[in-house]
Amino acid sequence: MTMETETSHAVQDYAKAIYSLSRRGEKAVATSALAERLHVSPASASAMAKRLAELGLVSHEPYKGVQLTESGEKLALEVIRHHRLIELYLSEALGMPWDRVHDEAEVLEHAISGELSDLIAAKLGDPTIDPHGDPIPTRDGHIEERPTRSLAESQPGDRVVLTRVSDSDPEMLRYLGDRGIEPGTRMEVVGREPFGGPLNVRVGRRELPLGLGLARAMRVVS
Repeated sequence: MTMETETSHAVQDYAKAIYSLSRRGEKAVATSALAERLHVSPASASAMAKRLAELGLVSHEPYKGVQLTESGEKLALEVIRHHRLIELYLSEALGMPWDRVHDEAEVLEHAISGELSDLIAAKLGDPTIDPHGDPIPTRDGHIEERPTRSLAESQPGDRVVLTRVSDSDPEMLRYLGDRGIEPGTRMEVVGREPFGGPLNVRVGRRELPLGLGLARAMRVVS
């Protein structure tokens, strides 16, 4: 029996969320952050943290948070691999818009086997990134996380290349897609309004305002 069949969807979701949150800062993830991420009560998050510890997927220190064990990280990367391969297959093979693939993948990621994910990867030419620019873990659990920064940290005059976009907000993705902005797009920051106002960027010959929230969700390299 594989790990996929031994663990519930909720356990997989928590492992994936802990992995993602741990990449933002401290390795130990507070249960309050988990609750917010997964839209559950703090009590539910705490109870699941104890369950994950019993399964050997996290180390849990009360009042400090949870940290994935080697087994927990393996599970998280397996689910992330499924998710991102499904997103890419839906986008490339079926022509589904990039603002819709995330929600579909959230459901399907729990249903496919490792064998099927490998077949999808082979069909797509063993891709390394998904439609939003996120790296796809390899079959053996390796993931290449390139150093990036938020577009919101850029200053006027900076020339950057968009590498990743958060897939959590479909409206945001539609906004960018309608303007031809996707991973690989080159931009120049031409100005930023004060007091948390938008950034103005030049894409090709066009100048566009990007709200601060949107700019924070866009990862770039120089």
